Amino acid sequence: MCGFAVYTGSDKMDKLRFAHEFKKVQYRGPDNSTTKDFGTEGWMGFHRLSIMDVSANGNQPLSYKHLNLVCNGEVYNYQQLRAQYETSFPFQSNSDSEVILPLFLDKGIEETAKALDAEFVFVIYDSVARKYFAARDPIGIRPLFYGHSKDGNIMFASEMKALHELCQIVKPFPPGHYYDGEAIKSYCDITRVNKFVDHEQEEIFSNINHLLTKGVEKRLQADVPVGFLLSGGLDSSVVCALGARMLDKPIRTFAVGIEDDPIDTKYARVVADYLGAEHTEVLFTKQEIFDTLSHLIYSTETYDITTIRASMGMYLVCKYISEHTDIKVLMTGEISDEIFGYKYTDFAPTPEAFQQEAQKRLSEIYIYDVLRADRCISANGLEARVPFGDLDFVKYVMSIPPEKKMNYTGIGKYLLRKSFEGDYLPHDILYREKAAFSDAVGHSVVDYLKAYAEEMYSDDDLKAGQKRYMHSKPVSKESLMYRDIFELHYPGRSYVVKDYWMPNKEWENCNVTDPSARVLPNYGKSGE
Repeated sequence: MCGFAVYTGSDKMDKLRFAHEFKKVQYRGPDNSTTKDFGTEGWMGFHRLSIMDVSANGNQPLSYKHLNLVCNGEVYNYQQLRAQYETSFPFQSNSDSEVILPLFLDKGIEETAKALDAEFVFVIYDSVARKYFAARDPIGIRPLFYGHSKDGNIMFASEMKALHELCQIVKPFPPGHYYDGEAIKSYCDITRVNKFVDHEQEEIFSNINHLLTKGVEKRLQADVPVGFLLSGGLDSSVVCALGARMLDKPIRTFAVGIEDDPIDTKYARVVADYLGAEHTEVLFTKQEIFDTLSHLIYSTETYDITTIRASMGMYLVCKYISEHTDIKVLMTGEISDEIFGYKYTDFAPTPEAFQQEAQKRLSEIYIYDVLRADRCISANGLEARVPFGDLDFVKYVMSIPPEKKMNYTGIGKYLLRKSFEGDYLPHDILYREKAAFSDAVGHSVVDYLKAYAEEMYSDDDLKAGQKRYMHSKPVSKESLMYRDIFELHYPGRSYVVKDYWMPNKEWENCNVTDPSARVLPNYGKSGE
C-alpha cells in the first residue's frame, strides 16, 4: 500500500495544514515520503511502500512534462501497456504506475481508467489544462476519500483521517468512477450483468479455475517478498494452493487465533503441511483485544460490528508479520463470499434475489471487507492483494446464472469447491463448512468484546445512545461501544459507513441484530 494526499487550491494556510494532516497516513508508505508544491495551483504528497522498482526512480509523484501523478495501486497489465508506448514515451522507471502517464496523454481520464487491469486509485495534475483528474478501481480495493476546503477546492486523500480536520464533509470516492476536473462520473459498474453465460457446469468449473489461477499469478508480481494469510477456510486455502503451485520455493503462510480457543489454526496447519508451506501461527491474548480496540477503530475508520470483529485478528497477525519478517505483500481471500454466497444467502427466496444481493454486497464491499483488509494490512506498512477481486474473474462469476450459485445441496460455494477438486487441497478442507473469520480466530474474541461492552454500558446507556446517534443507530451495547470510540476519533463522520453489515432482514431467518453467522439456524458445524 501507499498513501497520498492532494490539495487543489491556492490558500497557503490550507496547504500548510494539509501537509501536516498528510503525515497521519505515513504508515501506509514507510519507505519514502515526497511532496510537490505547485504554488497557487495546489500540492501533492506521497508516502511510498516500494513494491515494483524499489529504487528511487519509482518514487512519486511521477512527472512528465506538464503531468504529475500519484498512484496507490498495482497495475497488473503494465507490461502489455508499456510495450504499446515504449517507442513514444521516455519511461524513467520500472514502476508499474508510470504507464498511467502515457495512457492519460493518449486516451484521457475515462479511457485510462478503463484500460487498467489493476487495483488502483490515482490523481493527476495537468499544469497545461490547470486541472486535476482522479480515478478509482471498479471494486474499490484501494481507498480514496475527497472533500472540499473552505475556499471550495477539492482535496483527495487515501484515508479519511487526512481530511477530517480540514473538510466539513468527507466522502469515499466511489469505485468505478473518475473525476474529470469538473465532476465525478461513472466509467464501470462491476455489478451489472448484461447477459448471463450459457455454460454447462464442467465449463463453469474450468473457467473459474482458469480465471482465479490467472488472478493469483498476476498478483505474485513483486520485487519484494510475498506472504499468504491462511485462515484454513476455503477461500484463503485455494489462494495458497495456487500460489504454492506457481512459486519455486515454499510459500510463507500465517494463521492467527486467540490463545485460549483458536478454531481455524488447526485447519490452517493442515493446509500448510499439505502444501509444504513455511507456516507461522500467531496467537494473541484477551488483553490484547482491549489494548488494540481504540487504535483499531482509528485505523479502520469504521464502527461496523463485523468489520471490527474481523479486523482484530487480521490487524494483529499483520502487526506480527511487519515486526518479524521481511514480507511486504500479503495475498488475501476477500470478495469470494460476496460473489459466491455466504451463510445467510442460503435463505435467498429466489435466484433473482440472490443475484440482487450479490450485486448489492459487491457494490458496498469497499466499505466493509475490502476496507478491513486494506486498513489492517496498510496500518502495518504492508500491501494487500486480492485475487478474488480480479476483474475478469469477478465479471465471469457474476455472469453465471444465480440458480447455479445458490445452495441447494447444503454445500455453500459448490461451484468454487468443485472447480478446485483434485490435488489442490485435502478433501476435508475443500468441503469444510464456512466459518466467519471473526468467529474462526476463536469464538471467545466476540464473547469477550460483548462482555466488555456489558460492563461499560447499562440498558439505559444503550437507549440514550440510540437517541444520540440517529444515523446507524447502535443495535447493541457492543455496537454502542464501537460507535462511541469512533466518535472520539472522528466526530460527526458516521455517514462514511453506509450502515451495519447485516443479513438481508427481509429474508426468512435473517431478521437478526447480530451479524455473526453463529446466530443463523444453518450455522451447523461451521467454526468447529
